[in-house]
Amino acid sequence: MYKYVLRRVIQAIPIFFGITLLSYALMANTPGGPVAALAFGANLKPSEVEALKIQLGVNDPWPIQYLRWLVGDDWLRWDTDGDKLADRSVLIGITGPNGEPLPPGDRRGILRGDFGISFVRSRAVLPIILERLPASIELGVSSLVVGASIGILVGVIAAVYHDRWFDHITRVLAVVFDAVPIFFLAILLLLIFGAQLQILPLGDRCRVTMDPSCPPIFQRLEYLILPTFVLATGGISAYSRFMRASMLEVVSQDYMRTARAKGLNSRTVWLRHGARNALIPIATFLGPAIAGIWGGAVITETIFNWPGVGRTVVAAVTSRDYPIVMAATVFAGISTILGYLLSDILYGIIDPRIRFD
Repeated sequence: MYKYVLRRVIQAIPIFFGITLLSYALMANTPGGPVAALAFGANLKPSEVEALKIQLGVNDPWPIQYLRWLVGDDWLRWDTDGDKLADRSVLIGITGPNGEPLPPGDRRGILRGDFGISFVRSRAVLPIILERLPASIELGVSSLVVGASIGILVGVIAAVYHDRWFDHITRVLAVVFDAVPIFFLAILLLLIFGAQLQILPLGDRCRVTMDPSCPPIFQRLEYLILPTFVLATGGISAYSRFMRASMLEVVSQDYMRTARAKGLNSRTVWLRHGARNALIPIATFLGPAIAGIWGGAVITETIFNWPGVGRTVVAAVTSRDYPIVMAATVFAGISTILGYLLSDILYGIIDPRIRFD
């Protein structure tokens, strides 16, 4: 197992670089680019705009720009003719993390944790992402646990009571929840439980006070109910349908008939012998589910005013804050790779017969 995990990690390295290469190529070919975003509304002279292009290095071929973004430029000094007109801190007021000017050729690259400086927030990108990551992890893990738990449980019960009223109702609800857009469901629940019944808050992560920090999660569960349910509906519908189908396939296996012939009770037959083997196909969906949380969180966090990475990315896209967008893309790629690696590992945990020799 350890050799297999190590081999999968090594195989993930070229996948990671492929994601970064494709993402940067798309960003480099975006109309306007970072120079237009930085120079917009700054009343810069054409010579200053050209100097800004030189300082940012956007006049170089995009593969060179990609390498500079990836591994940094502190090993390669460029724009060394002493022209300080290209200094962004002089032109548009952007400074470093501690307020210092940004000297040319002082980037370390994303492989060393330097994602650049936000165009809008004038701060290093990595601290911005890390500040909002706990809120996104809190919402994402909650929705993943709720979606998987309820979906698997509903799928098992639907298979046990096959062709009964519970089976038919859950199948219809699964299709409905899968078809309804997340933003529509979120607004509908806010109108019902927030505006009309007023039993749940309309948004935010906690009560707005002078203290920017939120209390422990058990003291603000009411703020987590609606966004978690909205983000978990897709998982509930998917897991319930696939678990039901997998359980119905397992029922016809010989070991299930043998368990019944031994006189085991129905709970042991269905849960110990049936559900455990039916979970093997479900492990396949954990990888995409982890990646899908990022996509769903963008909409959910925006609607519920949740202070996470998703809402920050939406604001960065609308304001053309390229460093934050690229950092979020890298984090999403890493989470996708780790999610699929987790799915492969779960195969061996759920079914000991599987060997990765």
